[in-house]
Amino acid sequence: MSTSIPSPRENGAMTRRAFLKVSVATAVAATAGKFASSADVKADIPYRPLGNTGEKVSVIGLGGAHLGRPTEAESIRIVRAAVDSGANFMDNCWDYYRGLCEVRMGKALRDGYRDRVFLMTKIDGRNKQTARQQLDESLQRLQTDHLDLLQIHEVGNADDPDRVFAPDGAIEALLEAKKAGKTRFLGFTGHKSPDMHLKMLDAAAAHQFRFDTVQMPLNVMDPHFESFEKRVLPYLLKQNIGVLGMKSIGFGRILDSQTVTAIECLHYAMNLPTSVVITGCDSLPILQQALDAARSFRPMSEAQVSAVLARTADAAKDGKYESYKTSYSFDGTHYNPKWLG
Repeated sequence: MSTSIPSPRENGAMTRRAFLKVSVATAVAATAGKFASSADVKADIPYRPLGNTGEKVSVIGLGGAHLGRPTEAESIRIVRAAVDSGANFMDNCWDYYRGLCEVRMGKALRDGYRDRVFLMTKIDGRNKQTARQQLDESLQRLQTDHLDLLQIHEVGNADDPDRVFAPDGAIEALLEAKKAGKTRFLGFTGHKSPDMHLKMLDAAAAHQFRFDTVQMPLNVMDPHFESFEKRVLPYLLKQNIGVLGMKSIGFGRILDSQTVTAIECLHYAMNLPTSVVITGCDSLPILQQALDAARSFRPMSEAQVSAVLARTADAAKDGKYESYKTSYSFDGTHYNPKWLG
């Protein structure tokens, strides 16, 4: 495994308390300069560094879950239009629509498109055998011999960190896959609780392991309730771990609050030191909206950020519009525990 890194709860200079004192606004300002100075632009889409991987990815990423909603032909058009328009980050998961989303993305990435993207998928397995099997199924569906990024999906159960890092746990399958060239980088995702993300990072540090990326909800509601932005983001920035923002619009539910527009939601997430903002696109107009947001993004002033957060504060205070934190409605593994192995 990789060299030792400090745990977010470890005593000493890098304590969790110290992390919580880090101003996210300061972190954004410090990181924005790095992104601006090192960013590439393709078809007017900004590209940002992915942690310390040496890779750069488009600021907007295509969420794979939504590819199960339209027809297969339309989903293929969406993927290829995204790539042709300059977006290279492709998100997917072994369990999305029982594998249908990976199948469709695999078809879309034929004809040379695979070589033009940074391809990520996720597996649910918490033990070595299940994780290995799911990865091989994902590779077959995606019609590729390797991923750019493989992530452990939906970390949200109290025993997930222990199971993943146990003997014959999923982390062994991930490391095996990386050694075999089946993936280049490793990460984990979750939307339930910042505490669970910190516990997963604790477990990694205790096993002398360092994730390349972490995926989590980052949006205009999050700072007001069980905040990943306030509690997890500072640690990732300190360790230069790639930040994958998701649920910037919260499956559209944030828009139901009538406090912000879709473009404002996307711009807020892009204004954070995210490497990529992953957003679901189930139609070409919704894809165009995401691309327009990426092209029109400009760093927000403190006053602009404050104004957005003031508008969303009351609506966000009880998590009503972030039900993935407060209910099981977004937890596929809760309803299908056999996926965990």
